[in-house]
Amino acid sequence: MNTVSVEVPASLHGAVSELARASGVSVNQIVASAIAEKVSALAGNDWFAARAAHGNRSAYDEALAKIADVEPEEDDRR
Repeated sequence: MNTVSVEVPASLHGAVSELARASGVSVNQIVASAIAEKVSALAGNDWFAARAAHGNRSAYDEALAKIADVEPEEDDRR
């Protein structure tokens, strides 16, 4: 494990501390989890951008054209 020192506003520290207490985990676990979620989200953005770069609009339009133009079933309207 590595140590990272960060400065946060007192209000944010208080909120994280309360969340940790209510969840029964440490502040470190909350912060590590938050960092992991952010890294994952940013990596996901890169993945989608890379996939989009290989996209083909005409192939997409052709695929959509194969879908029947019908009203949704009643259960799908909710």
